[in-house]
Order: sequence, then structure tokens, then C-alpha cells
Amino acid sequence: MSVQRPGGPRLHLVPVRQKDAREFVTAWHRHHRPPPGAVFCVGAADDEGVLRAVAMVGRPVARLLDTGQTLEVTRTASDGTANANSLLYGAAWRAAKALGYTRLITYTQAGESGASLRGAGWRVLAQRAPRRGWDCPSRPRTSRGVDQVARTLWEAPAGP
Repeated sequence: MSVQRPGGPRLHLVPVRQKDAREFVTAWHRHHRPPPGAVFCVGAADDEGVLRAVAMVGRPVARLLDTGQTLEVTRTASDGTANANSLLYGAAWRAAKALGYTRLITYTQAGESGASLRGAGWRVLAQRAPRRGWDCPSRPRTSRGVDQVARTLWEAPAGP
């Protein structure tokens, strides 16, 4: 599958190794480090083969959502190329379904429009209030600067 916007590069899907996806996220993501692992990764490249965006898909971070039938897009990163993230969200859902999963979710932070998700047909499931952080007496954690930010939970479209 490929997409092209007027005046923009034509994009197509490419396989991406987890190591390369992590490096891309490190270089391009605005506020998160790469996740520690993934079930699969997919990329969007232009006609010259330049990687323009990646999506990393793994098990849901929230334990209650980790049903064995659900995956989460844990990270997308783009160099700013238009439509790249929408292409990846659609591809991630098709790949997850092909692997037998029945649900794919992701989150956006307050201040992010969700335009790429809407463009790929995803819907808002819930608004999540800011959390105090991950630190607790039994598992001390250092804040990474993304605590206390409201989030929106999204779900890939149902159907074939």
C-alpha cells in the first residue's frame, strides 16, 4: 500500500527491525523514549527508500487490557512527512488482525489532535485523567516528564 499527497513524497510500507525502529524513535519522537520491546514494527518509506516514520506495536501497557487478544501501538514517530502516521496506524491494524488479534489500541496526550488516528478510522474510547506517576514504595521510579498529562484512549475500527 502507498499514499501520496499533492506535492509530497509517495510513501509505502516497509518492514523495520525493532533495533532500527528504536533508533528512529530516539531520533524523532517528541516526548517519549522507545518502548523496551514490540511484537512487530512497521515503517513508511519514500520512493528513494528513506524511512520517514515508524510504528512499534506491543502488548498493552495497562495490565487489565492485556487480554491476549489486544495489542497497543506503543510508539509512532515521524520526521514530519504528511500522512505517514495515518498510513502506519492502518497498517498496524491490518497486521494485528492478520496475526489473530481482535483489538488494537493507542493513546494520545493532551494537546495532540489525533488527526492521524481519525484519518485511519480510529475512534476515541475514553479520556484518561492525568496520573500522579509510576513511582510507588514497592517499585520506585523516576519521572520521565510525561506524568500528570491527560491522555485519550483510541481503538482501531471494528470490522474486516
